[in-house]
Parts: sequence; structure tokens; C-alpha cells
Amino acid sequence: MDELNRKIVGHLLRDGRATFQEIGADVGLSAPAVKRRVDLMRSRGEIAGFTAVVDPHVLGWEIEAYVEIFCRGNVAPDVLARDLGGIPEVVEVATVTGDADAIVRVMAASMAGIEASVEAIRSSGRVERTRTSVVMSRVIDRPARP
Repeated sequence: MDELNRKIVGHLLRDGRATFQEIGADVGLSAPAVKRRVDLMRSRGEIAGFTAVVDPHVLGWEIEAYVEIFCRGNVAPDVLARDLGGIPEVVEVATVTGDADAIVRVMAASMAGIEASVEAIRSSGRVERTRTSVVMSRVIDRPARP
């Protein structure tokens, strides 16, 4: 990815609804040139998509936790995705190095919702145990930068 594309991506991360003209003015290109570059980055998978960022509290999600999963034996990432994908409170899953096999981010309306989601995670026959940390506050929360 060249420097101009990095600038374009940076602008999109700050404001995903920016027009090609606004981005072009920021990076020194015409609107059609920005569009061509964005289309090309999308076709190559460098830009995976566009989304709205919604305040979780608006959705009623007041509690957030990270659940470390310790599996029985080896469990492939696609198996974890299948096992955990049906739990609505699960918003992210990542396999990790270290003692845990994966870390799961869950969000719910209440502590009872967190507890129910942890129990749902544990119900997989592949999960030996879990360790949960509840988020008290977010100190820094920003998108990745190019």
C-alpha cells in the first residue's frame, strides 16, 4: 500500500462517510482518482467493507467482558467460530498465544447477561475452563491506523 492509499484509509477510518471530494482535498487527488483507488483497494481486500460504529449503550449493552477460553486439546479457529457464532453476546473472538487458547469479547445488558453468555461458551464440549474479566472503563478506544 503506497503512502496516498494509507492517507485515504486514514481519512476513511476517521470518517467513513466522507465524500471522495473531501478525501481528495485532504490527500491532494481528484474525487475520481480517490474513487479509483478506493475501488482498487476494495477489490484487493485491503478495504474489507464499511460499517456504522454504534454506541453499545444505545443497544442496551451496559456490561462488557473478556473471556479467556482454555480448550480440551487442539481446536481449530473455524470450529471456535462455529461453536461461538450463535451466541448473540459474543462480539469478537481471537485465538491467542499464551495459556489461553482464545479470547472472547462479550457485551450484554446486565451482569446476568454476561453470566449467561459465559455459561453458553462453557457449554461447548471443547471448552475445559474459562477466566472472565469484566471491563470497568475504556481508556483508549480507537480504530487501527494505517
